[in-house]
Amino acid sequence: MDITCREDKLLCLVLSRMTFLSTGEKIKLIKKLDSLHNVIVQSIEDISTIIGRKSRARWNGKFVLHQAQQDLHLIEKLNISMVLCTDEEYPALLREISDPPFLLFYRGNIKILGNPCVSVVGTRRMSMNAGRECVEFSKSACLDGNNIVSGLAYGIDRKAHEGALKAFDEVSDKSLVGRTVAVLPGAIDNIVPDGNRKLAVKILESGGLILSEYPPGEEALPYRFVQRNRIIAGLSSATVVIQAPPGSGAMHTAEFALDYNREVMFHSEAFSDSSMKISSIVRRQLSMAADKNSIEEKKLKMDPELYVHDGAPIIKNYADFLECMFELPGKRNCEQTKKVQLTLFD
Repeated sequence: MDITCREDKLLCLVLSRMTFLSTGEKIKLIKKLDSLHNVIVQSIEDISTIIGRKSRARWNGKFVLHQAQQDLHLIEKLNISMVLCTDEEYPALLREISDPPFLLFYRGNIKILGNPCVSVVGTRRMSMNAGRECVEFSKSACLDGNNIVSGLAYGIDRKAHEGALKAFDEVSDKSLVGRTVAVLPGAIDNIVPDGNRKLAVKILESGGLILSEYPPGEEALPYRFVQRNRIIAGLSSATVVIQAPPGSGAMHTAEFALDYNREVMFHSEAFSDSSMKISSIVRRQLSMAADKNSIEEKKLKMDPELYVHDGAPIIKNYADFLECMFELPGKRNCEQTKKVQLTLFD
């Protein structure tokens, strides 16, 4: 679908507001109804028939059209672009995941997503060493032509973006260096946290990209941080966790990456003395609060040590990352488990 004309833009915005439908179901509606008018006049029963399942969602086509008109007004006013999941410019790796965003809203150069990407994630409460290692890893990856994808949060996310910007500043031929991509948990016009607004500007000035699956005006609600993490994982062939305690947002990203059959690696800083102490405290807190099938119980299973025990590799730097990408599966794990103290199994 060509979403350059106003009616098609409104149709896509209406569908993006139909949160009770999956991306696949929204595409079914487009193919079956193919016009804005045909969509908004449907009853929820009609929609249920088209998608092949009964939906009990509350649906008011005229009200949603009004919301979409407001969305389009802000998109045009704020110079925000959008791309549909079936469009050529939509990132190919993201389209492969089980639940790709129907629409992406963005500022910057979306064409950079056609180049290799590495997702770099971690805790907001990082150690100084982890911050330094993150900058160096991201800088080296960008100098080698990779884009760095992260979430524009404080801590490791910020350092990942800064490392990429450092690479951009250091080379004279900008065409040889990767850029950085920030994925937001709310709308494009709502940079979260507010303290990273200047960083967001630098990302765009360097030819990078800021994107979100939410239309303008949408807040960064708690559940949207987790949903954002699936996009971070989906944009890259590999996710590198620099430092993260069990059950953290970064570990959610790692979990998504595994679900999408992507590589997950841990930087050695994730197992430094300071990291291990923090992880031990978090693990005890989760254990005390955990009941069977509780959220805490699930978070306990998202533990860097468990990932390594199951075969996730540990890397020291970007050169080590490259070597690991071309190693036989499991080769590194046999060696590293001898070096990492798996406190869970003491």
